[in-house]
Amino acid sequence: MLGSSFFIAARDLWHSIGNGNAPIVLDVRHRDVFANARDLIPAARWRAAGDVSVWAGALGQNRPIVVACKAGHDFSQAVAAHLRGNGLRASALEGGYAAWNAAALPLVDKPELDRIVPMRPSLWVTRRRPKLDRVACPWLIRRFLDVEARFLFVEPDQVTAVAHETGAVPFDITDVELSHEGGRCTFDTMLKLFGLEGEPSLARLALIVRGADTARPDLAAEAAGLHAVALGLSALSGDDDPGLLERGFMVYDALFAWLRFAADERHNWPARA
Repeated sequence: MLGSSFFIAARDLWHSIGNGNAPIVLDVRHRDVFANARDLIPAARWRAAGDVSVWAGALGQNRPIVVACKAGHDFSQAVAAHLRGNGLRASALEGGYAAWNAAALPLVDKPELDRIVPMRPSLWVTRRRPKLDRVACPWLIRRFLDVEARFLFVEPDQVTAVAHETGAVPFDITDVELSHEGGRCTFDTMLKLFGLEGEPSLARLALIVRGADTARPDLAAEAAGLHAVALGLSALSGDDDPGLLERGFMVYDALFAWLRFAADERHNWPARA
């Protein structure tokens, strides 16, 4: 079980990322190393290893924790040991970032993330009554960029003003960086910007989202189904945009898990013995 062993392999950690039950990933590389780093393990948040006794109490005990440093040596092991001593399900990433890179696993473009959201937890704003792209993008943000991100949904003509007033990052409206590019969706734009478009399952998911969001069901067989489910969730949710995100995230968790682990599974009737 994740969190019961002192070490976790890089590929096992990657397989656990991308859903609502993913572990808390703590990057404890030295402050200068982290500040100058080009890459970030998806969903990782930085913490100062020397201050573990200060911030450990805020982690809670409902999710396992994985601690990552440069090579899996003293920083991550010391922090993991401290957290385990506090009764938390903490593991050290075996081999640290070096092992993650050796396994060629996905990484977030940290300079771009720092440019777009220099302060985290981050705040984002878009049009209210989300259906497709405006659910897929928050899912991507929460699962791979900033697990503590918050989202504001306002009238379309107020997005820019609210962004200016609050410092929130505007997305999926015209004339902003994080929006559609030609026939590609904001979800595509974010994958490209943050260095994640090369991950095969995310790339396939982007095709499904694009087909559903731009009335191109020919792009992916699953696009029509996603379109129907998204509009159904919207009809059920009304003006409850936060509630719609919660329900919609389960849809994208399931789609991503299917693409990664179950896309080759077939069903038929009568069932084989």
